[in-house]
Amino acid sequence: MADSTPLLSNSPSAKNHQDQEFPKLNDHSSSLEETIEPFFGSCGIAWPQILQVILVSMASFFEAQQTFITIFTDAIPSWHCTQLNNTSCDSKSNVCQLSLTEWDWDKPVYASIVSEWSLHCSNSPILQGLPASSFFMGCLLGGLVLGLLGDTIGRKTVLISGCLIMSMASIFIAFSDNVWMYSVLRFLSGCGHTAIGSSVLVLCSESVGKQHQGKVGTMGFFMSTFGFLSLPVLAYVSRNYSWRVLYLWTSLPVVVYCMLMQFCVYESPRWLLSKGKVREASAILNTFIESHINNQSSNLDDNKKLIVPNASNQSLFKILLMKRWFLGQLLLAVAAGFGIGLMYYGMPLGLGNGHFSLNLYLSTGLNALLELPAFLIVFLLVEKCKRRTTLLGLSILCGVCGMLCMIASEWKVLQLALELTSFFSACTSFDLLLIYTSELFPTSIRNATVSIVWQAVGLGGIVSPVLVGAGGDTNKILPYLVLGIMTSTAGSLSAGSKKVAVGTIREALQRVVWKS
Repeated sequence: MADSTPLLSNSPSAKNHQDQEFPKLNDHSSSLEETIEPFFGSCGIAWPQILQVILVSMASFFEAQQTFITIFTDAIPSWHCTQLNNTSCDSKSNVCQLSLTEWDWDKPVYASIVSEWSLHCSNSPILQGLPASSFFMGCLLGGLVLGLLGDTIGRKTVLISGCLIMSMASIFIAFSDNVWMYSVLRFLSGCGHTAIGSSVLVLCSESVGKQHQGKVGTMGFFMSTFGFLSLPVLAYVSRNYSWRVLYLWTSLPVVVYCMLMQFCVYESPRWLLSKGKVREASAILNTFIESHINNQSSNLDDNKKLIVPNASNQSLFKILLMKRWFLGQLLLAVAAGFGIGLMYYGMPLGLGNGHFSLNLYLSTGLNALLELPAFLIVFLLVEKCKRRTTLLGLSILCGVCGMLCMIASEWKVLQLALELTSFFSACTSFDLLLIYTSELFPTSIRNATVSIVWQAVGLGGIVSPVLVGAGGDTNKILPYLVLGIMTSTAGSLSAGSKKVAVGTIREALQRVVWKS
């Protein structure tokens, strides 16, 4: 398998690093992976594991809906002149300089928050992007809290909490009466939303054996694709209704899903073992692979106490300070995630602003469809591709096409093709980056580090709508030039480290001790 560890170099320096002797945690220690892998064995994935992965991944369906819902609810509606013989009103006129009797919206005024709250004539064009930026600011804060809690209180608990916070905030959004209340509730929705993606990825991958983790980790992205695809369909059906209806349609089912998840989803057995909860882990393992585990269950049933070494009991920040190579790899992943996030969120949000859209529903549907081949590519090639090289190439392609799509504004078809290429590259990079991050770090800090990288992508989501909105109607090219340059530069940093032997480091920090 080529370069299965993301930043592993084939240079002599890396080989020497692999031979470096790490401090012994205990003479009789064995890694967490070595302890749990025999119970998964090589018998494939059992039906209880398949159901676990499907149920957990469904959270990404609802997550994607709330991520991109502002494409429709915050869109700038089209308008028309109401007086046929009025020469002062045409398609190029500024509606803010026309009287209300000279023009009208093509759709009902309540179809978008822009038309309902007259945001199109706001003194600050940034106000239009405030709700989207508030959402991603909530993602950033929620990631710092819920993301870190995932390694403390459990993956399942954080996942359910995140879904409930996101859905309840979205339900209340439907009753907001001004842009400030709307933005605050979008902020709260983002706080819950941010825990979903990282928890889905980690909980799915930790529920199967190592040989299946890469492909299982992509299932969340698969469900996310269908969540994104459902948005233009729902938005088209409700196009003549209030934007509030779309929020209710996408948030109420999440409450039912949370109740289903509470009774049908299991906690991560790897996380339970890392916390010394051997009996709980044994029960879940028996449920997952009962036919395979019968011959080995005695290893977990002997009332032995699992003792996690100091490195695993310490906080994430202490581990990163003590293990500088981990800190370096995390910073590189964060930089790459920020650059990817600029285009991953910037391109779809640009559709709602009418910057390069032939048709809002068609363009958004095409963007959503692109996530499906991106998922398939990652799913089929995740065990074969070179992580560092692939991320570098996709990030540069994403940034370059993002810049060219606004330069080619006179050729709408070419512009849309470039936008779709940029978004496709961002989708593939996004999926691959998060999978590689989950591979890089041990169980004790995996949820926190994946969440941090996810927040870096969300940070790009904070910046992109502000940049897109700041350009306004007078300067549409400059924001995307800036986004493209930043994406290419940040993505190229993923090739910055070549001397880290990831397998050796992860082995050193994953060790646990069995004592009678």
